[in-house]
Amino acid sequence: MTSTSPAAVPGAGSPGPEKSDPSFAPPVKDPQKELVGRSPGRLMWMRFKRDRTGVVSACIVLAFFLIAALAPVISWLYGKDPYTRYGEIRPGLLNENKYPIKPNGGIDGEFWFGLEPGLGRDVFTQLVYGIRTSLSLAVAITLLSVLTAIVIGVAGGYFGGRTDYLLGRLTDLMMSFPNQLFFIAFTPVVMALFVNPQDEMPTWMRACVLVYVMWLLGWMTLARLLRGQTLSLREREFVEAAKVAGTPPARIIRKELLPNLVTPILVQATYMLPNNVTAIAGLSFLGVGMLEPTPDWGRMFAKGAEVYQSDLTYMFFPGGAMVIFILAFNLLGDSVRDAFDPKTGR
Repeated sequence: MTSTSPAAVPGAGSPGPEKSDPSFAPPVKDPQKELVGRSPGRLMWMRFKRDRTGVVSACIVLAFFLIAALAPVISWLYGKDPYTRYGEIRPGLLNENKYPIKPNGGIDGEFWFGLEPGLGRDVFTQLVYGIRTSLSLAVAITLLSVLTAIVIGVAGGYFGGRTDYLLGRLTDLMMSFPNQLFFIAFTPVVMALFVNPQDEMPTWMRACVLVYVMWLLGWMTLARLLRGQTLSLREREFVEAAKVAGTPPARIIRKELLPNLVTPILVQATYMLPNNVTAIAGLSFLGVGMLEPTPDWGRMFAKGAEVYQSDLTYMFFPGGAMVIFILAFNLLGDSVRDAFDPKTGR
């Protein structure tokens, strides 16, 4: 049996072209070719994953929603609820002025965020359930506003003529109302229509009134934006081809227009929701939103404004949570916009 040495085999042991030829360069991948065949949604997701700020913001926002959804579970595991007045039923927690005896607002291993001055309720569960209340109302208002804006904006932009004129005048009329002032003035009026002033309004009805009033004045900006986008889209070739083919208007709107309006809808929704959160908190702060004993972000701010000189710690937790949520959601909106339209990216 004969063996062949490496030197006897042609080309064996000899340097490859990448070693022998100094001018040889490995093939460079073309990023444009790698993107061919991928859907717009997949391309958007790839761009979004590369944005670290957007990913971190999305995780923070998701954490807030998980906290809101799991508030009863968190309260059960924590062993306390937002309604029990621990400072009143247990001696040694509040002083004679109804402030926590322990430093930093009564923070310790049992009460993680301290105690509420006056009533002695647990601040941690108050905050968790307050996030749940504010986010639930804000999500409902945002969904209703977006759906209304889609119907009015797309209908006006697509059909044009008298329909566009009437819907446009309705939008102008609703935009003429000063939002914050109208919220403060109109909310008690609507509540008085359903409940006798001498009676206590149920919490669910107060929440419905808040949603109704804020939805009534929250859809106009997005409706105008969608109308302008629809006006430009309805002149495009694919829409004209669908009209020539005899496609019904409802199908054209659903299949041709709405998929091209996803970007402004999602981007505006990410800005609307945190604005609604702050508006709800502002109404509760002014006394026309959610009232006692319902846990609410705005009501915690109102309480903190009363006791900040003696207990600054109480304001720290709801204020810090609000700042983190609003900042994360605004950064998420910027990242979503850049992912959908990379030409606007930084």
